[in-house]
Amino acid sequence: MRAIGYRKASPELDHLEAFDIPRPKPHGRDLLVAVRAVSVNPVDYKIASGGGPGGGSSDPDGVKVVGYDAAGVVEETGREARLFKPGDEVFYAGSVGRQGADMEFHLVDERIVGRKPRRLDFAAAAALPLTSITAWEAMFDRLDVAKPVPGAARAILILGGAGGVGSIAIQLARQLTDLTIVATASRPETIEWAKDMGAHHVIDHRKPLAPQIAALGLGSPAFIFATAPVGSLIADLAELIAPQGRVAPINGEAADLFVFRPKSVSIHHELMFTRPLFQTADMDAQHRLLNEVADLVDSGRVRSTMRENYGRIDATNLMRAMGFLKSGRAIGKIVLAGF
Repeated sequence: MRAIGYRKASPELDHLEAFDIPRPKPHGRDLLVAVRAVSVNPVDYKIASGGGPGGGSSDPDGVKVVGYDAAGVVEETGREARLFKPGDEVFYAGSVGRQGADMEFHLVDERIVGRKPRRLDFAAAAALPLTSITAWEAMFDRLDVAKPVPGAARAILILGGAGGVGSIAIQLARQLTDLTIVATASRPETIEWAKDMGAHHVIDHRKPLAPQIAALGLGSPAFIFATAPVGSLIADLAELIAPQGRVAPINGEAADLFVFRPKSVSIHHELMFTRPLFQTADMDAQHRLLNEVADLVDSGRVRSTMRENYGRIDATNLMRAMGFLKSGRAIGKIVLAGF
């Protein structure tokens, strides 16, 4: 079967190839999924560049397959699988501890798989799993946004409101919480996108944030969800957040988080691969939350964040998508469909 990957990582992102590898066989709670569409995330180019979390596994011939977002149809199931059956349409993000999903038939543990939203085609569905899991876990498991911060505004600042994670985080926060949502964006098209996703306010991350937050008259926000690198904004964030507030970063950059100590601000790291990587006791939480996201989509409360479809799943299109993502100019999600 066809798979897209590489034998040696390269930061140039010009090294992906099509390989013919054996079709895998499901065991235990695995599903063998016939992949119909995938989307591209920063983790894809980070791992292909030689970094990123986990590191993953390779084919016996040394081929590392890329891709951590997919939608498709269950082809076979392992003997212990009980959540899905052949013919079911599914969507999921997979695990960086295993081969990626950019292959014709892919193995994935059913406990991190959800039913595909009925109202979406495979391409639109493939845009959602990784970012939905990240946003859901960050806001509801890590930040625990349902629990108020004493004296703080019931508000969340989402850095990177037009990115893949920011796009779905805004929608989930709007539909499932009473929070006032303040997103950051800097270009006319990204500002409009963030507003369209449901942000109550959009501020410019290229300018000092604390004065912009103050000008909104909301008070100091209880929560910050940093879907984009914090970088030089760290002191600004420490100034604007409420005492005893909570911050969730998803980038692995080095930052002086000690600046949050005077306010006893708690830091809650989020990596959506933690549950599958460590086979945690609550690993099936991802199955449940993806099903809830599918319900939200099918009820019309949440929509796909697909922005562009680059065509078939091949090495050329994947390298083009990774390069554009790495440029920082992408809005929403890039998808590919069909082999």
